[in-house]
Amino acid sequence: MILVTNITLAIFCCIYCCICWGSWGNTQKLVQKKDWKSSLFYWDYIAGFFLTSVIGLLAFNGGHFFENITWSSVGWAMLGGLVWNIANIFLTAANGIAGMSVAFPIGGGFGWVGGIIFNYFVAGFTGNETLLWCGVALAVAAMLLCALSYKKLTSTQQKSPLAGIVFAFISGFGFAFFYGLVVKATAADFGGTGTLSPYQAVFFFALAVLISTFFLNPIVMRTSVEGKATMKDYFKNGDTRTHLIGMLGGFIWMSGMVISFMSAGAQVNKAVSYALSNASPLIAMIWGVFIWKEFKGAPKGTNKYVAAMFLSFLLALVLITMSN
Repeated sequence: MILVTNITLAIFCCIYCCICWGSWGNTQKLVQKKDWKSSLFYWDYIAGFFLTSVIGLLAFNGGHFFENITWSSVGWAMLGGLVWNIANIFLTAANGIAGMSVAFPIGGGFGWVGGIIFNYFVAGFTGNETLLWCGVALAVAAMLLCALSYKKLTSTQQKSPLAGIVFAFISGFGFAFFYGLVVKATAADFGGTGTLSPYQAVFFFALAVLISTFFLNPIVMRTSVEGKATMKDYFKNGDTRTHLIGMLGGFIWMSGMVISFMSAGAQVNKAVSYALSNASPLIAMIWGVFIWKEFKGAPKGTNKYVAAMFLSFLLALVLITMSN
């Protein structure tokens, strides 16, 4: 089995993961057009997502694909996949409606805050509580500033900001819990209470995502606020480039997951790894604001709210890291 044991390399794994998780939405932006809705993109995205998990298992698990498997461990990993998929469907819809600079900060930020609060009451906390809660307050402020900025933007576009914001918040519930469920499926040497290797856990996580997509995405296709879509639309309107870009999005996200689990053999400083793993909303905001210019044409004064959002998220990361 291939694992990273060097702390410096493990930190680079964390950095790579947060870049991937904050960047995959670019592929959705690349194929976003009137006849290619988020629900159609999602089929290709999950195909690339699952194939990448299979490659990770075959390439890095040392040939022992089905050893030490127990039903309880598989169940935890697959539960994590189901939770993640429900959350990510809402995030993808929010990205299609509101853009990366809104969907990711709100969805990822809410998942981050929810995870902090959950772990505080379940696992306890031994760090500086003042810094922790000040950081949480700033993260909440950043999400509110993001929602306010988007509301000002949509005021000039004659559309309601509600759907994009609500979908992003809903996604945050799932993102608060899925990672811990997958980690729980791994053996004690990798931080869990189960029997799986990191790559086995990621594979079963992805398998649950693949299976649940066949049940969840057809519902989205019929009920999406973007409009109805059918499998006929998928085959008629999607060309090779469109499908490959969607699969690339899945590869980007899952490669981050695989690489992050590759660092399970290293004892990375918790404060450093915690900060890096939660930096993906900042990465997405940079893409959305500066590359895709999602706030171009916003009313005068909106930029100050966007700047305050960036600053609040950055300070939240610093304070919560220091609290550890």
